[in-house]
Amino acid sequence: MVMVGIVTIYPFWNILAISFNEAMDSVRGGIYLWPRVFTWENYKQIFMYNNLIVAFQNSVLRTVIGTVLGVFSSAMVAYVLSRKDFIARKQMSLIFVLTLYFSGGIIPVYMLMRDLHLMNSFWVYILPGLVSAWNIFIIRSFMDGLPISLQESAKLEGANDMTIFFKIILPLCKPVLATIALFIAVGQWNSWFDTFLYNSNSEHLSTLQYELMKILANTTAGSNNADLARSSNPGISAQVSPESIRASITIVATLPILIVYPFLQKYFVKGLTLGAVKA
Repeated sequence: MVMVGIVTIYPFWNILAISFNEAMDSVRGGIYLWPRVFTWENYKQIFMYNNLIVAFQNSVLRTVIGTVLGVFSSAMVAYVLSRKDFIARKQMSLIFVLTLYFSGGIIPVYMLMRDLHLMNSFWVYILPGLVSAWNIFIIRSFMDGLPISLQESAKLEGANDMTIFFKIILPLCKPVLATIALFIAVGQWNSWFDTFLYNSNSEHLSTLQYELMKILANTTAGSNNADLARSSNPGISAQVSPESIRASITIVATLPILIVYPFLQKYFVKGLTLGAVKA
């Protein structure tokens, strides 16, 4: 167990050490556990970008809204599919299964977003991923394990379907909902390709991951042609290297998820295990 812990933690610790080491010194290699020449310069270079604060706000906003709406929507669909009296249960389940194996591809999806007028819109981050077949099946499997007598008793007391869903099913599904929330939150936080496809011309809709990707690309280009990098990006100085910027970006992008994870960890194993075993 100790070895597994060391193997798991060491890569992240090594990246942390490199992110705090002076850039030109990092190029020499040999940074393992501690920075050889400590500096904050790598992080200063990242946060010099003007649009980074706006991008951070957009990333937080899409993560919070996307997670809340995604979990709620998936839970509602899963509840319907878990009901034995739903006549189209098998047909709807089959349709969702097919989406796990087949997709339209980038170009049809891009044309669909364009026709739906979601281009250059914040909602392109939320609506396309509102429900996921995988998340639905995990939640539905968890719901299938709940005693059906709970719903029958509630109906005898006069509760309707919405009351059963909100007051009985959702509170009992807290472990699996927390697990799915973590999945969606990580996906929303790390996503940058949709920003590149749909909102690359709208700086006020940019996201943190997309801006960090641009910084890394510019720094890599700068290592090959320093004059060209300085002329196009005055904020990037010669005191950075792709290695140091890559390490700093990894820490900046990972830290919020690491902060959130301990609050959901106690539900994570239980929710994922129960849902996956019954799937």
